[in-house]
Amino acid sequence: MRLNELAASIGAELRGNGDATATRVSSAARADADSLIFAEDAATLREALDSKAVAVLVTEELASRAACAKPLLVMRQPRLGFARAARLLQMIDRKTGIHISAIVAANAVLGEGVFIDAHAVVEDSAEIGAGSRIGAGSMIGAGAHIGKDCRIYPRVVLYPGVTMGDRVVVHAGAVLGADGFGYVRDAATGEYLQFPQQGRLVIEDDVEIGANTTVDRGALDETRIARGVKLDNLVHVGHNVRVGKNVVIAAQTGISGSSVIGDNAVLGGQIGIGDHADIGERVILGSQSGILPWKKLRGPGVVHWGTPAKPLKEYLKELAALARLARPRNKKED
Repeated sequence: MRLNELAASIGAELRGNGDATATRVSSAARADADSLIFAEDAATLREALDSKAVAVLVTEELASRAACAKPLLVMRQPRLGFARAARLLQMIDRKTGIHISAIVAANAVLGEGVFIDAHAVVEDSAEIGAGSRIGAGSMIGAGAHIGKDCRIYPRVVLYPGVTMGDRVVVHAGAVLGADGFGYVRDAATGEYLQFPQQGRLVIEDDVEIGANTTVDRGALDETRIARGVKLDNLVHVGHNVRVGKNVVIAAQTGISGSSVIGDNAVLGGQIGIGDHADIGERVILGSQSGILPWKKLRGPGVVHWGTPAKPLKEYLKELAALARLARPRNKKED
């Protein structure tokens, strides 16, 4: 891609030869004449300018220090621009078409430039938007809808009826839209009968779902993953859960049914959230926190930690008090 086109696409100001082209992003150490790299401080700037890269993403401050003929793409967040550029460059010269071993229903609807890899299955009435890619061995259930420019990696399973927006990335082994863990117990016999699991799963635009992550469909209503959410590997989201915009959830976290995660919340790894819990906007949960069922956590920007989770300052005070209680009263007894 020509640098003037790339700069316009990522919101950067180009300084230098706009006719030069970049085809990939890389580190400064591995850069070649087709690579775009970035620098965020004086130390990385020198390495970037001395590299073979065709151009460098920098801040305005760094650009004023750069005395060289190498083209510069200037913006406030070079790292963000680098990520945007990586996505754009990955979309160039991609494969299209249907592999000979794939099975695609006659009434499935495929947009322009779709690629279906080996042994993938696309069932009746499924829709796949323009530019989307379905990895080898993936299963797209009947009536599922995948938006534009999505990337479904190998062995992903979308159950029937799952709805997915544009630019969604789903990594290998993820299962989306399975039945939730909901049962009714027969008091007379002690047996469990599944409560109906017939709701929807809706995944909005620009979501990324990690490898072997599972997201259940709603029971009677819907599970919804809002725009911009990033789920790490091995995350589980139960039925009827609502995850707000731009939420980040680290690996091995489990969210029980009917819980709500507010916009811009940050959840560390190995967190357990009980059913019907309500995590407010911009709340931060430290790793291995435990949230009791029906619990509400509030306070934008407040870090919560521990089991049961509570504000970090309160949690640390309790740890200090326990440490004092554990100390021997008489040092001679040590």
